[in-house]
Amino acid sequence: MRLIASICAAVAALALAAPAGAATVGGCPVFPRSNPWNQRVDRLPVLDNSDAIVRSIGATETMHADFGSGLWEGGPIGIPFVTVGGSQPKVRVSFDYPDESDRGPYPVPAGAPIEGGRNADGDRHVIVVDRKRCRLYELFAAYPRGSSWTAGSGAIWDLRSNKLRPRGWTSADAAGLPILPGLARYDEVKRGRIDHALRFTTDRTRRAFIYPARHFASDLTDPNLPAMGQRLRLRRDYDISRFPRQARIVLKALKRYGMIMADNGSPWYLSGAPDPSWSNDQLRTLRRVTGSAFEVVDTAALPRPR
Repeated sequence: MRLIASICAAVAALALAAPAGAATVGGCPVFPRSNPWNQRVDRLPVLDNSDAIVRSIGATETMHADFGSGLWEGGPIGIPFVTVGGSQPKVRVSFDYPDESDRGPYPVPAGAPIEGGRNADGDRHVIVVDRKRCRLYELFAAYPRGSSWTAGSGAIWDLRSNKLRPRGWTSADAAGLPILPGLARYDEVKRGRIDHALRFTTDRTRRAFIYPARHFASDLTDPNLPAMGQRLRLRRDYDISRFPRQARIVLKALKRYGMIMADNGSPWYLSGAPDPSWSNDQLRTLRRVTGSAFEVVDTAALPRPR
């Protein structure tokens, strides 16, 4: 019996491991291999109204890497995150939307990096990974207030679990999704591959959400607008061979894993974490890619792990 129990435990651990070859954060998997962010979509069919949805986002608009190296208007370029040990003190966070936020407390260091910098007036995301417990903590519109913080909303995730937010709940992102798994990270590009979907935004979305999203942020009902959670991929026949290495690795991931609509923002803006090793010149070549190079994936057949 003990042997059988040990085998079952080993199988369960493998099921919750990171995808083969995938990078980890702080020694933790960024959700199980069966998680929607980590599932390939290059063999799934195209949605019937794919062309119409792409046109609504902007078929002639160009992609933009909303991450890089250095500073922009005094803040890091991208959505930063920090890892902490198990001894990091947890602090109280007061929320503008407490009914859809996880109460915490949150292990946010006093000097935690804030999206856009300490003086930013944008989304001000704060992302913390507890590398001992493999917990992900994310805040939206976060401001330090002495020994505590205030935020618009917040969510806590178990990085070894596929559990979703309650239906209708937001997170630190409009779609009710975690942000970290959708970021392009330089450590992945350094090793030569990104093994997950990426996060992206557009300015007009639909009053709807589809799996794995849990929340919408629009009053528009046009069926040809993208819903939160909508998944797009770069067309298989799109030639990426002439792009420089960093851009090419991002584009290959967009062919295999695609990108998930996660928030309202500028159209075709792709999310990533800032890093001094990014080449802004290489990332800038992604602007050659227009919306017409994408297609909307029919994810109805995508496995839905529990």
